[in-house]
Amino acid sequence: MDYQHIVKPEQLQEMVADMRGASLIGFDTEFVSEDTYYPHLCLVQANVDGRLYILDPLEVDVTPFWEALASPSHITICHAGREELRFCLRAAGKRPHRLFDAQIAAGLVGMEYPAAYSTLIARVVGKRLSKGETRTDWRRRPLTARQIEYANQDVAHLLPLYEALTGKLKERDRALWLDEEMESWQASVEESDSQERWRRVSGIAGLSAKQLAIVREIWRWRDQVARESDRPPRRVLRDDLVVELARRESSDPQRIRAIRGFERRNYQKAVTAIAEAIETALNLSPDEYPKQAKSARRPPLTLVGQFLSAALGSLCRELDLAPGLVGGAQDLRDLVCHQLDLGNDPTPRLATGWRAEVIGKSIDDLLHGRLLVGVADALAEQPLQFIKPPTGD
Repeated sequence: MDYQHIVKPEQLQEMVADMRGASLIGFDTEFVSEDTYYPHLCLVQANVDGRLYILDPLEVDVTPFWEALASPSHITICHAGREELRFCLRAAGKRPHRLFDAQIAAGLVGMEYPAAYSTLIARVVGKRLSKGETRTDWRRRPLTARQIEYANQDVAHLLPLYEALTGKLKERDRALWLDEEMESWQASVEESDSQERWRRVSGIAGLSAKQLAIVREIWRWRDQVARESDRPPRRVLRDDLVVELARRESSDPQRIRAIRGFERRNYQKAVTAIAEAIETALNLSPDEYPKQAKSARRPPLTLVGQFLSAALGSLCRELDLAPGLVGGAQDLRDLVCHQLDLGNDPTPRLATGWRAEVIGKSIDDLLHGRLLVGVADALAEQPLQFIKPPTGD
């Protein structure tokens, strides 16, 4: 498989010039995320209008690649590209202008979601890919021939996959659905990365507002240390210890040192900084505490939820959509509570955009008796049928 191996700045300049004149660019990355704050980018693979590139970020600064990728002159193609989007946002400060995620597109035309890349290539392009290097250490150099082959095959088939899926989207008049989905998906990634994520600390349910303030301040300290030392935050201080510190509501260094689990040397060295973070929280006024997550008192809706889950799956099969992409049990629950006016939460996913158009309205009709469901053929792959109730004379 012919490709260009980019390890020098002048080679990268030529690659970027090629990218700026391209109409389609498929790309993928190899990274390691177990031991660092941000995933460690180890390799970038690109398919530029059919020309393959292997770009080595351990040898050359790849920022020009991300800047070229984010230009509006081409369509950018990826598969399950959440981390790839984050790499681009961090390096170029903006997202790819026209991003096509093959995994999402496949779900919009009735294929499995989320489908593995090899699954889509086999089903859509008719090629079987090797899986031999999925657990390889991409930080090691030199790269082996098998690693190069594996990396190349990850992008070699992206363009034909794009062409095939685009055709299927156009056949179903769903190209605008993908545009809408890509916009909301990218916006959600950007929003998630821009927010403080202290509420993701496990075990904080049931803590008071004051205790949540302590969690937040310890999280801020932990996140800064992790970022500066390029370590995963939980390697700096475990979540369960953050919660225990919050429950005790004490900035006394001696009490902190006495907590079971604090015997580790790096924890002992951090006691003073942790105590200062706790003291910062304890000095806040109550109106500066974070708000506790609302535990909305909603009816169980167990039977209704089971019924609507079956209905949703049936509707998706009828419409040639992947249920996993359309929504899950929580999405249905949110929609029911919204439609029955059982809460003041934001408009749920199933009540917005294309989901509302093709699914949300049918669910609403089922809830209010404007649509009936019955078993047409118990042995059929699609046993349920949806009918409108008879109207009175």
